[in-house]
Amino acid sequence: MRPPAMSFLLVVLALAMWAGRVWGAPQSAEFARIGGHDYVRLADWARGRNLEVRWLKPEESIQLSNHSLKILLTVDHREAQINGTEIWLLFPAALRNGGVYVAQLDLQTTFQPILSPPRNQPGTKIKMVCLDPGHGGKDPGYRVGANQEKKYALLLAQEVGQQLVRAGFRVFFTRSTDTFVELPTRPEMAKRRGADVLLSLHFNSADASRDSVRGAEVYCLTPAGASSTNARGEGGGAGPCAGNRCNDKNVFLAYQLQKAVTRSLGVEDRGVRRARFAVLRDAVMPATLIEAGFMSHPAEGRKIFSAPYRQKLARAIVEGLLAYKRQVEM
Repeated sequence: MRPPAMSFLLVVLALAMWAGRVWGAPQSAEFARIGGHDYVRLADWARGRNLEVRWLKPEESIQLSNHSLKILLTVDHREAQINGTEIWLLFPAALRNGGVYVAQLDLQTTFQPILSPPRNQPGTKIKMVCLDPGHGGKDPGYRVGANQEKKYALLLAQEVGQQLVRAGFRVFFTRSTDTFVELPTRPEMAKRRGADVLLSLHFNSADASRDSVRGAEVYCLTPAGASSTNARGEGGGAGPCAGNRCNDKNVFLAYQLQKAVTRSLGVEDRGVRRARFAVLRDAVMPATLIEAGFMSHPAEGRKIFSAPYRQKLARAIVEGLLAYKRQVEM
């Protein structure tokens, strides 16, 4: 008989090998070092998952698909789509010797959590939601004329909260009035109250091209070793943060929220993005920051300032959270 420790080790090794077959590259895959990062040839990765690969535009855009999945990638770009929802990759897809390569870190921390959703421990339910209305008090956020982001973020949070309660969740707010709350305090409040999910609610604004820049985007925390989508000096040399322990659930939650908001409201899809915002960086539970639209856009701004539209927006956010809940509680 094998010693118990040896049997346990064999089980762990078998699981690791299985995970490697599912999400790592096949043993026959070609690897490349591109821009200082490990890449895998996309055709090899797709072959192990029974995905058909075809060029939409030779050496420019490529599609991977089967009966239930469609992934679109563009060479030398970070933008991608998974089943029609925009995703920003950590590193751009690259063309080498006629083949497309994708960063190993993207396979592990972008594709894997979305295509194979993470699961809670058996019996662990999502019950408590922390809603974080952005800005407040001395921090107005974006201003468009007399309209201040802090006001509409709070109004949206209140509407989301009411709908979440009706859906059976418990809810608390990092602020319920026009008060200033320090950024590090917000995820700490979520931790103290035992929140299962943190949603930080914001609206956007563009200094230039105000008549054309619009749409929704949802941020989750950048994995260690990658650059944030929003730049701001957050380069690939950054180490892990507390929030990185929830990487898989962060990106899956962001994907479900982005999909729900863009499809329910028909707004422009600006994609799931990455950042090291303090509210994401310090959260010890799955967390996202939702930029629910551009106050600066003439048409979209008018909608944001409208209560009926915010009600629809809140409903889409709740639908996204419910879709996430159904998957991770299975």
